Amino acid sequence: MIEDTVLVNDWHPVARSADLAEGEVKGLRLLGEDIVLWRSNGQVMAWQDLCLHRGARLSLGQVTDGLLACPYHGWTYDTGGHCVHIPAHPDQTPPTKAVAKTYQAQERYHLIWVSLGQPAHDIPLFPEWDKSDYRKIFCGPYEVNAGGPRIVENFLDVGHFPFVHEGILGVKERPEIEDYEAEMGPEGVIAKGVRVYQPDPYGTGVGDTVTYTYRAYRPLTAYLLKESSQSFSILLMITPHETVKSTAWMWMAMNYGHDLPEAELIAYQDKIFSQDRPIVESQRPELLPLDLQAELHLRSDRTAIAYRKWLNQLGLTFGAA
Repeated sequence: MIEDTVLVNDWHPVARSADLAEGEVKGLRLLGEDIVLWRSNGQVMAWQDLCLHRGARLSLGQVTDGLLACPYHGWTYDTGGHCVHIPAHPDQTPPTKAVAKTYQAQERYHLIWVSLGQPAHDIPLFPEWDKSDYRKIFCGPYEVNAGGPRIVENFLDVGHFPFVHEGILGVKERPEIEDYEAEMGPEGVIAKGVRVYQPDPYGTGVGDTVTYTYRAYRPLTAYLLKESSQSFSILLMITPHETVKSTAWMWMAMNYGHDLPEAELIAYQDKIFSQDRPIVESQRPELLPLDLQAELHLRSDRTAIAYRKWLNQLGLTFGAA
C-alpha cells in the first residue's frame, strides 16, 4: 500500500453502486492495495484481497448464504471478516487470527467509497445533489494514465479552454482570463469570479463571458459551478489506483435542459474529457510539483497555485513531487 497518510485517511470512490449486485464480488486496486468488494444483505464490504490461509485472491471467490468463500480451499468469512468455516476440517473452530483485513466502505451519490484508514473528513458535499430542480447526470468512469493531482489541477484550470477545448469552452481569438482571487481555507481551496469567454455557453448560439466558482474539497475531489440563472455544476472524483494510474468519475447537475437527451449530455462530457486526457497524460514531470519554483506561474494560475500550496500544507506525497 502507498504510504500517504493524507489519502489513506480519506474517502475514495471505487465503483458504481449499481455495478455491485447482491452477492457479487469484485476486485480492484486502491493506493497500491488490492481490494475485494462484495455485497451481502445490501451491505458493502471492502477488504484486503487476500485469504489468510494461502494468500489467494478473495475476489475470485463467491458469496453463499451471505458469506464469502475463498476459491482456493473454501475458507469462508462472515461480513465482519472472521473465518467461520474451514471445509477440510468442518468440525474445527477456525483460528482466532483468521480475520481478513477490513476497510471502511459507504455509498453516496450512487458510488461506493472506501477508506483504507481512519477518515479525517466526511465524503465531500455535492451542493446540488438534494435539489429537486436540478437534473443529475453521471459521466465516466474515465481511466487515465496520470496522477490524481495532475487531473484535478487540470480540472481547476480555465486557461486551457481556448486551446484544448477550442470552439466548445473557449476560442483562441479571446483567450484572456480576467483577474480573480483564489484562497485556501478550512474546507480546501476556493476560487471565485473566474471568468472566461465561451462561444455558446447556454446553447443559444451566442457567445458570452462565463463566471465560474471552483473548489478543491479534498486533494482528489473538486467542484465547479457555472454561475448563472442557468446553473451548471460538476463534482469530479478521482480514484488513485497507482501513482500515475487513476480513474475519474463525474456528476453533472443542471437546472435547465431537462428536455435534452441524457445520452447527448454524456457524449458532450465524454468529448471534453477525451480532449483533456492526452494533455494530462503528456505532462512532465508526471508527479505534480509542489515547489512553486519548479514551474512558471501567471495570475491566471492562481487556483493551481493555491491548490499546490494546500497540498504541500497537508503533507501530501502521493502523486506529488
